[in-house]
Amino acid sequence: MAFPPIMVRPFANRCLKTLIEAVILLITGLSISLSQEHLQKYYPETDTLVLEKLQRWGDSKFGLLMHWGTYSQWGIVESWSLGSEDEPWERRSDSSYTEYKARYQDLIKTFNPVKFHPAQWAEAAKAAGMRYVVFTTKHHDGFCMFDTKTTGYRITGPDCPFHSDPRANVAKEIFDSFRNRGFMIGAYFSKADWHSPYYWWQNFATPDRNPNYSIQRYPERWNQFVKFTQTQIDELMTEYGTIDILWLDAGWVRTKTEEEIIREKLHAEYAVFPQSQDIDMPSIVRNAREKQPGLIVVDRAVPGAYQNYLTPENMVPESTLPYPWETCMPMGTSWSFVPNDKYKSVRELIGLLVDVVSKGGNFLLNVGPDPEGEWAEDAYDRLLGMGAWMKINGEAIYGTHPVLPHREGNVRFTQLADGTTYVIYLAEEGEISPPEKIRASLLRPADGAELTMLGSDLQLAWRILEHGFEVDIPKVFRERPPCKHAWILKISRIAVSPGGKTMK
Repeated sequence: MAFPPIMVRPFANRCLKTLIEAVILLITGLSISLSQEHLQKYYPETDTLVLEKLQRWGDSKFGLLMHWGTYSQWGIVESWSLGSEDEPWERRSDSSYTEYKARYQDLIKTFNPVKFHPAQWAEAAKAAGMRYVVFTTKHHDGFCMFDTKTTGYRITGPDCPFHSDPRANVAKEIFDSFRNRGFMIGAYFSKADWHSPYYWWQNFATPDRNPNYSIQRYPERWNQFVKFTQTQIDELMTEYGTIDILWLDAGWVRTKTEEEIIREKLHAEYAVFPQSQDIDMPSIVRNAREKQPGLIVVDRAVPGAYQNYLTPENMVPESTLPYPWETCMPMGTSWSFVPNDKYKSVRELIGLLVDVVSKGGNFLLNVGPDPEGEWAEDAYDRLLGMGAWMKINGEAIYGTHPVLPHREGNVRFTQLADGTTYVIYLAEEGEISPPEKIRASLLRPADGAELTMLGSDLQLAWRILEHGFEVDIPKVFRERPPCKHAWILKISRIAVSPGGKTMK
């Protein structure tokens, strides 16, 4: 018996579509290759006010990131358990996705962070040497930690028990507390919104992170989402004081070429349905900067004019990068609060900060508040330890740039604009005092240069070697080090570095 045509045709159409897409991918291989290379390009800003703010941000070096929302009540990953992409971080305990999603969205009804005191966080961050903050005003799940008028799914909404608290507009409270202590203010904002019916339409299932309907088929629905997104960003830019950084996440929400969409489909390990998602970034940025002149915009992972700096996530590049960048990383193992999380040691965190700065980057360190509005004691402990070190050694961090060779073994190098150079010896595990001698083979002090160890004015003896130089560390510093975890030599002037110039 012949198969009914209605059974054969869809299969044939699917095969033909796959073949056509593969051929298109092959034909356009060159352009896609160029597009991939394009991802590494940086588009320099020309607005002088933005450039001035970028300079201030770049000199700050050390910032605080906070992921916080209703998900903290379950101690789970932020937002991602609502996804359906078969990734380890999206695993759910419930067998029914529908029931799980309903319970997740009902978390608004029990979110009541009565121990929320942002001034305490700001004081701890300031004492640690941090100089800017980025806070999640809205993550992908769509729950707003600010008083938006666009949705009831917000911390100030009537369904949230915290809404009647005078501190309910959490984003404003955080921004004001940190701004009052001299911090630059960054608003994290997810361009995706898995609660909005204009992004995830209830009429369809939600197979992946993208809109679950065809934007081409339902353009009026997508236009509603664009308006919704632009209104929320406009609220943040209008009602929350001076905002220095608009930190946009969900990099898949962007315009895409057909070639990019095909490539994404063919390379996926599971079914995905990418689309070109144009939210009119030129309009968003123009309107935002009208209200916030000089605003730094970070459209993460989207190459173009609206990515004023790049953000390698949870990793440190191997070397310097030719554009402004920032490593963002959790202090523990999770961005959001999880009970009994394992926090990195003070020594590890100082090593990461120094490594990032020596390569020309900023270090954005994340802490996830718990459902009551508190940080874990371990977070305060780590910031206290970092602050004790920064109080002595901050001059080798703030306002510095890389200097060739930027690292040698467990030694890192930074330099100020006036040529003052710092040699930073990072302690190994269990090493509690500096060694008898510190050597560097790829640079050396200039004739007549003065050498000291930060934390003391005592002049140190040094000698030129066949390659580089060597410094004697006095017994007093080895028995009573000026600090823990890393020790810094300050050189008043260095000879011309390899290649004939310093790296800026």
